[in-house]
Parts: sequence; structure tokens; C-alpha cells
Amino acid sequence: MLKNKNILIGVSGSIAAYKSAFLVRLLVKAGANVKVIMTEAATGFITPLTLSTLSKNPVLIDFTKNKEGEWNNHVELGLWADALVIAPASANTIAKMANGICDNLLLATYLSARCKVYLAPAMDLDMYKHKATIDNLKRLQSFGNGIIAPGNGELASGLFGEGRMAEPEEIIEFLEKQFSSSLPLSGKKVLVTAGPTYEAIDPVRFIGNHSSGKMGFALAEELASQGADVTLVCGPNSLSLTNKNISKIDITSAEELYNASVKAFKNADVAILSAAVADYKPASTAKQKIKKTEATKNIELVPTKDTLAELGKLKKTKQLLVGFALETNNEVENAKAKIKKKNLDLIVLNSLNDKGAGFKSDSNKITIIDKNNKSIKFELKSKAEVAKDIVNVISKLLNPKSQNLKS
Repeated sequence: MLKNKNILIGVSGSIAAYKSAFLVRLLVKAGANVKVIMTEAATGFITPLTLSTLSKNPVLIDFTKNKEGEWNNHVELGLWADALVIAPASANTIAKMANGICDNLLLATYLSARCKVYLAPAMDLDMYKHKATIDNLKRLQSFGNGIIAPGNGELASGLFGEGRMAEPEEIIEFLEKQFSSSLPLSGKKVLVTAGPTYEAIDPVRFIGNHSSGKMGFALAEELASQGADVTLVCGPNSLSLTNKNISKIDITSAEELYNASVKAFKNADVAILSAAVADYKPASTAKQKIKKTEATKNIELVPTKDTLAELGKLKKTKQLLVGFALETNNEVENAKAKIKKKNLDLIVLNSLNDKGAGFKSDSNKITIIDKNNKSIKFELKSKAEVAKDIVNVISKLLNPKSQNLKS
């Protein structure tokens, strides 16, 4: 959720400034771009070198960079940031912010910032409970600033009570929630299936396919990055996930995929079934490894449960169901027939005849067709970019004003 976000950290004079180092480290680890502004008082608690090393950017303190008068542009800093987080925010800095005082670079940047501003107060119990501080915080909230509430515990004075700056992990969690609430798919629950299924012949051998799961994983990551709460049901794979808003359910067989998908679909707003599910499985599974003999061996196959068709039967009015069709001939006709037969809202068509598309590849070339036979063709792209195209189409369909694709 914080990946590629520009986060400006303000550090004011407080013993809690040591926590800023951990906060910066966690932000960088989460993929954010981090810059730090310190007040002069803050440098007495933690060195600029520490925060510069962790943020991978120079720490800014003064209005000027050097003796020649080159300046640190507070306006550019305010425009650069997606969020300004002042942690710790001392009673002194809070009072100045509430009254528009601008006597250092951090305060000048605050007054110039167009992004959301968040404060993590840090001070002694009586200072935090003083009516002046309470009024200042209320005033800052009335300006639209967010307050990251301090915790209870032992304070630097030896007293116990409110005033401890929120822990870095708590601030990270707070920021993730703030960013996710403004995303287009925030609050939406999405089921994604990915990868192959393996249908056991005996304890060693199975019937499977060449699906890597890359397309489904890319979809899950893109959906989560746009705020969705994603359940990923995936067959055997060697892939990993980066977004913690994705809940992964590992399965092996078509039967397991069917059971997990039907259960997850009950609470889903959207289901995207990109898994390459086996159409048939052995009628029985040998308990021991089948030995090779000279005689011809016949394996009786029976159909697997059709997960996509079942979800089409269970689909409620407000649910969106998206299928995939990997074809080798009569691609468009077969895909359109699948939409009607399985009660889909969209189908994503890709062909093994297109070079660079299909199983194991890092790229794909798709056509998206809706239930009214409107279609959009896309050029060959990376699967990450293809996932963005698919998710963007879904986002538009979730908007009641947009019912169809534009051909």
C-alpha cells in the first residue's frame, strides 16, 4: 500500500525522535520514497546522518543548503509529498502549527503542503493533558490534519500515562489504512484463482498442465494495490506475494479449488477465475506407485467439477464474475459461448497462437469480451500490465454508470 508513495517525515525535538529511525526504515522497506526534515532541536536527540543513511536521501534542517545561499525549497517539498508525517510532534511544534508560526523549514513545509498531514504527538503526560495542547490538537484536526494517537506507558519523566509516541509499526499500519481508504477498490472483496491443478494418478504421478500462475498472481497484486481485499486460491506454484492484503489458499486438485472457491465466493464482490483447471481426473487413484510393465495401461478419466459454471449458478445480482479462455482455434466464438453458458460478466481471451502469450510466459496478449459481446483488444504486454488493464475494466463495471465495455 505504501509502495512508491512519497512520504515526508518531520522530526521535532523530543526524546521519541529515536523512533523516527525505525519509522524511516520500515517505510523504505515497504517501498516508499522517504525524505526527512528535522528541526534544530531534533538534532540533539538523533543525528541527521542516521536518518539520511536510512532514508537514502539528505536530511534537511535549514532553509539554505550552503554558504552560497542555495535554498531548500519548502514549496517543492510540500508538492512532492503524498503525505507529511510529523513524528515525533512535540508540544512546541504542535503549538506553532496550530497558530501558523513559521520559523523553521519543517513549519514552512507544513504551511506549503497540499497533501494530507499527520501528527504523532510525543510529550509528557501533563503536557499532553494541558488544555492548551488539547485545544491546539483540536484546532489542527479542524484544519484537516490527522492525529496518530499516542500510547499509554512509561514516559521519559518516569510518570505513567498518555504521551508516548505511537510505535513505528502502528504508524505504518495507520498510513496504510489512510491510503487504502482512498483507492478505487477499497472495501471490495475479490476472489482470484490461479495456477494449475494436479489430478493424482498414484502417489507419484498426476495429470496437470503448464500453467505457472503468473497471471493470477499479477491480478491479485494489482487488485490489492487498488485497495481490494483479495483471496487467492492457487494451485502448485513457485511464486511469492508482496501485498499483505492478499490471503492465499493453497490447493492441489480441481476438487479442492472448487470447494475453496465456492466458499470464498459467498462474500465476494468479484471473482476472477484465471486458474487452468483440469477438465478430467482419473476415476480412481492408485494407493501405491504403478509399476511399469509391458502391458498397455488404460486410465479411465471422469470430469472434474466445473467451478466457473457453479459460481455462475450461485452469482447474485451485484456480484461480478470473470472467466478466462485459453484457446487454440475459433477463439472469439468459443469465448462468447463460454460467457453465455457459464453466466459470466466478462471473459478474458488469450490464444496459444499468439507468440509470447500463454503458459509460463512473462507476457500476455488478451481480448476482453463482456456479456453484451462488446470487446476490447490489447497488445502484447507484460502480465503485470495486462493485470492493470483487466482490473481497470473491472473497476469501471463496478461503477453503476458504466454497464458495458466500449468496443
